[in-house]
Amino acid sequence: MSLKRRTFLGGIGAMTATALTSGAFAQSVIDEILKTPRRGGWNDRFDTGAGAGEKVASNLPIFSAETVFYVEQAIAHYEMLVQNGGWNTVPATKRLKLGVIEPEVEMLRRRLMISGDLSTGAGMSQSFDTYVDAAVKRFQARHGLPSDGVMGPHSYAAMNVSAPIRLAQLKTNLERLRSMSGELGQRFVMVNIPAAQIEAVENGRVILRHTAIVGKVDRQTPILNSKINEVIINPFWNAPESIIRKDIIPLMRNDPNYLTDNNIRLINSSGDEVDPMTVDWSTDEAAKLRFRQDPGKINAMASVKINFPNPHAVYMHDTPQQSLFNDIDRFFSSGCVRVQNVRDLVTWLLRDTDGWDRRRFEQAIKTGESTPVALRAAVPVYFTYVSAWSTSDAVVHFRDDIYGQDGIEELQLTSSL
Repeated sequence: MSLKRRTFLGGIGAMTATALTSGAFAQSVIDEILKTPRRGGWNDRFDTGAGAGEKVASNLPIFSAETVFYVEQAIAHYEMLVQNGGWNTVPATKRLKLGVIEPEVEMLRRRLMISGDLSTGAGMSQSFDTYVDAAVKRFQARHGLPSDGVMGPHSYAAMNVSAPIRLAQLKTNLERLRSMSGELGQRFVMVNIPAAQIEAVENGRVILRHTAIVGKVDRQTPILNSKINEVIINPFWNAPESIIRKDIIPLMRNDPNYLTDNNIRLINSSGDEVDPMTVDWSTDEAAKLRFRQDPGKINAMASVKINFPNPHAVYMHDTPQQSLFNDIDRFFSSGCVRVQNVRDLVTWLLRDTDGWDRRRFEQAIKTGESTPVALRAAVPVYFTYVSAWSTSDAVVHFRDDIYGQDGIEELQLTSSL
């Protein structure tokens, strides 16, 4: 057991020592959890009907003093849940969805009631009705999953992480949030790696929220602070040496036309173009050359690249593979960050740069010419790692600990599916 894992689990032992047996999940315990005075204002935050509670969406930034407050509030609530026995597991044996009638639905209802996704007014039943459907969708939204109301492998995996583990996850992330709750700038961009999501923040509110694709486990997106100072429209793409060695050279051994088909040119140290047919692809000698892809629709960065100084040579960019944004696990890149609807973000970044409104930006893309644009005022950007947070009463978000930064295997859900 690693030191990180022992440290993470150290605070759990005392909390679980008094955990109740499976009987603790009876309706009487649920009522006790929901009615106890220690809940503060949480018990009156649910819908008056039997549906879900507070809306999951919020325009409060993850990096804010308010978020720190809500996470502290959530920790107090989860400590109480743990002391009362936590929640039950739901057997991941059936694909539960709207309309089915199965004994497991009762266990699902109980689990959703304890976590506040389903009001106790919905009652106990083996029927997966519209109330359960809405509650599952709410749970899925809080865990960064597609809100389709269907209990599949990813939903079961997230649901069956124990309450003590979730409590410890909140405590770990509270320290991260506290360190970033100061003055971050009137306008800033935050990339949350485990959530694969981007927030554009202005005057303390989220103006834009973008789905992202971040680095693979073996090519991780780094944590960094910088300032966005340039946007390149129709950029050239210079392949990093790691991609040349791991990806392009093996591809050339199998398909000698790969570079030509993908508009990638070889450039030597003198700036001259090299014919791929003159290179010995059975070795790694080609890694000494520069691999430059011309601007265009198949360019790895597509229409735009967002630059900021950093020692990791990473950046944000568009992508021709838009379908990847629909995947549940968006950890495909080699460290850089791909941005869905990136043109909206660029328009926001260029707002104060003279002459660069949305119309001119779109016209520049159509020319196909590589055009660097320096921002009039650099915009702070923060690449961060927050896997648990809360931005409103009774709404707590959790994400897969994709890079293992939280220090416990049970939170690395993606690798277990």
